[in-house]
Amino acid sequence: MSPESKQLFNILMLGVSFMFMFTAFQTCGNIAQTVITNLNNTDFHGSGYTSMSIIYGVFSASNLISPSVVAVVGPQLSMVISGVFYSLYIAVFIQPSTWAFYTASVFIGIAAAVLWTAQGNCLTVNSDENTIGRNSGIFWALLQSSLFFGNLYIYFAWQGKTHISESDRRTVFIALTVISLVGTVLFFLIRKQEDTKAPGEEDSTNEIQGDSFGRYTNFPYFFFTERSIKLSFTKEILLLSVTTAYTGLELTFFSGVYGTCIGAVNRFGNEEKSLIGLSGIFTGVGEILGGGIFGLVSKKNRFGRTPVVMLGIIVHFVAFYLIFFNMPNNAPIAPMEGTDDIAYMTPSKEVAIFCSFLLGLGDSCFNTQLLSILGFLYSEDSAPAFAIFKFVQSICAAVAYFYSNYFLLQWQLLIMVVVGFFGTITFFTVEWEAAAFVARGSDYSSI
Repeated sequence: MSPESKQLFNILMLGVSFMFMFTAFQTCGNIAQTVITNLNNTDFHGSGYTSMSIIYGVFSASNLISPSVVAVVGPQLSMVISGVFYSLYIAVFIQPSTWAFYTASVFIGIAAAVLWTAQGNCLTVNSDENTIGRNSGIFWALLQSSLFFGNLYIYFAWQGKTHISESDRRTVFIALTVISLVGTVLFFLIRKQEDTKAPGEEDSTNEIQGDSFGRYTNFPYFFFTERSIKLSFTKEILLLSVTTAYTGLELTFFSGVYGTCIGAVNRFGNEEKSLIGLSGIFTGVGEILGGGIFGLVSKKNRFGRTPVVMLGIIVHFVAFYLIFFNMPNNAPIAPMEGTDDIAYMTPSKEVAIFCSFLLGLGDSCFNTQLLSILGFLYSEDSAPAFAIFKFVQSICAAVAYFYSNYFLLQWQLLIMVVVGFFGTITFFTVEWEAAAFVARGSDYSSI
């Protein structure tokens, strides 16, 4: 197998592994709050929003050490171990208890930081400047396919249900745990890159073609943390952090809050619970469509990443406007009985599901372009750069999950509109400046 074919195989296996794992985890996150509000066990006092806030809070802090962990353990084994902790978290829902639920939330936060740092490294070392856009799109499309499969099951299994029984819950989460473990095992199929150069021969692209951790093995393990801190104060990272912060806020909204809102609207009748699954399916369709298209056209796109991000913010603003008019203001914090309130129109199932599609499409616009520009700018510092990306994204997601316990829908939408606007401007600034350097013949990664 040629080096190019091996790289493409690794990207495909990386995407398929994540697809299985996140079929389980994203479905779990989408239904967690709904399942918890339907628990009959009075000894359980957990909150899905609080759990996710803990996960992303620990996730953000753990990104400071995750590059060091990946450097010592290796990207492949790091992803395998992290996958085990993801499976354990999902398994907690089979027979939930408050202490196990929150303890697992802490451990999966640590595992997530290691997993995504290793993913960023694996994506970068199996790409070059000509394939990073394509590979980012392929990975993103495969990853977000996870939203389709798990939620399709939820849609059919919960059709016509207004209450989730103990048997329903156990069946779903046993299946999700097994699916997560399958994805974890598939990480073993990712092939290591081999050095094809003759002994003593220099290779200036070794950082991309080989193991980007190799040149740091003689340094103290805290090197990556120190490097991450230094990178985080560069102009480009500071500007991109605003865009990344927005992706953390909208990630919280479409992956946890919006599904809860749909499931709380009593005017949707006995379809309200199954619509959570349908919402996840259409979010996944938007993610897959966006990731596939932007990956395929990346090499032929003469205008850079700017039009894709512009499309993303327009799509999201349209979605927020429709959600504001369609969903009751108290839907995110409605009690187990749901809400009979209406917004500025009678709640429409069609509009609600269409907004799910728009949320997924817009999210893919932002994330594929952020992955692409980070891999392009920091091909020799992939682990620290991706650690910063996930640090900012996850801490903003943690904050968003925390305030989702208290804020009405209108305030959550307003926060995303403001941060999204400024995040788009800062992304444009970095992209235009980088393009100017390339036009002058300078090294893109030197800006």
